[in-house]
Amino acid sequence: MTVAPATHTDVRRSAILAQLGARGPVSRADLARILRVSPALVTQLIKGLIADGLLQELNHSPSQGGRPARLIGLVADAGQSVGVKIAADHVTFVEAGIDGVVTRSATEPFDASAATSISNLSFLLHQFIAGGGERRILGIGVGVPGSVDQQGEGTVTSSQLGWNQVPIGRTLRQEFQLPVLVENNVNAVTMAEKLYGQGRGYDNLLVVTIGTGVGAGIVIDGSIARGFSGSAGEIGHIPVDENGPPCTCGNNGCLEAFVGERALVKEGRLRGVLEGTSGIAELRAEADAGNPIAQSIFSTAGHVLGRVLAGIVHTVDPQMVIILGEGVESWSHWSFGFEPSFRSSLMPHLRGVSVAVESWQDGSWAQGAASLILATPFDAHGVAGEQGRLVRERLFEQSALPESP
Repeated sequence: MTVAPATHTDVRRSAILAQLGARGPVSRADLARILRVSPALVTQLIKGLIADGLLQELNHSPSQGGRPARLIGLVADAGQSVGVKIAADHVTFVEAGIDGVVTRSATEPFDASAATSISNLSFLLHQFIAGGGERRILGIGVGVPGSVDQQGEGTVTSSQLGWNQVPIGRTLRQEFQLPVLVENNVNAVTMAEKLYGQGRGYDNLLVVTIGTGVGAGIVIDGSIARGFSGSAGEIGHIPVDENGPPCTCGNNGCLEAFVGERALVKEGRLRGVLEGTSGIAELRAEADAGNPIAQSIFSTAGHVLGRVLAGIVHTVDPQMVIILGEGVESWSHWSFGFEPSFRSSLMPHLRGVSVAVESWQDGSWAQGAASLILATPFDAHGVAGEQGRLVRERLFEQSALPESP
């Protein structure tokens, strides 16, 4: 199928989807004001998007006098995105509508270090896609714990996975004949927060994940900062103490070496709270039961994290900080050290910055990966490259598209 290049009107169509995704249902008049275009043009574009099955008329908005306005919202089943979160020992899949709501999910054992890891991943992904029946898939988003050259290329280097320059994006594109976007998993979950979570509506945002490692997604002026090589946000490797414990990156005294899951478990064993193969779940259980040593381990980690995050807030000046990840299950114990350390380390005019701590499910990583596809209409800077263009074509040219493989 040959599709004409995107026109200025297509960009405006994307902008309408972007606003509805970020703000929820709004009226035509509000859209015209937000996009700074004429109400007549907005009405024309919306008419086409409704005909394409991407938008729908909803209930009237409350009236302040005069005729109430009809709200316009996204059609969730207009297209589906598949998200894949890859870990060293398992892989999680989700399928989400264009409103970001997850409709299906599955987790399967996976060995990232196996010689056949990529073919095994393809097999599992085929199974997951086939289990969804007939529907239209816009693309596949993949989140990995490591560095990614470009979303649209998808070459991955990850010490956690044991991968060096693995062309996962190209391989999956050839296998599935669908657009594929690959991103660091923290950046991916940050995109989901920006579009559908508590970061919705904020153009400057800091998302911090704590758990096995420590990472950050940095949103500046509405766009995620990736840096030169896609490694921006690796805050787990900020130097804290040059005489500190060794880090997995090869340096000493990184933040992750003090507050990562491995570091907390090691401290628990050194201080006699944990025995044998006991891990972070047992340490949390001890803290929940009132063990003062276990509580102090988490509190100390919170203190260190608070000071480092204060420095990052000084650097990027976010409107909000969101903390999430597997580690937030123990946040009631982290917070005793974090709150006083973080606030006292900030410059006075920044001490009021909002901090939100979110509950966590492992599927959130995969939802973040799915959002890479769902975010392409928002991609004003072309970060998704050619793959993003192909997703937009599938989104806007539905009637001419084949069904998912």
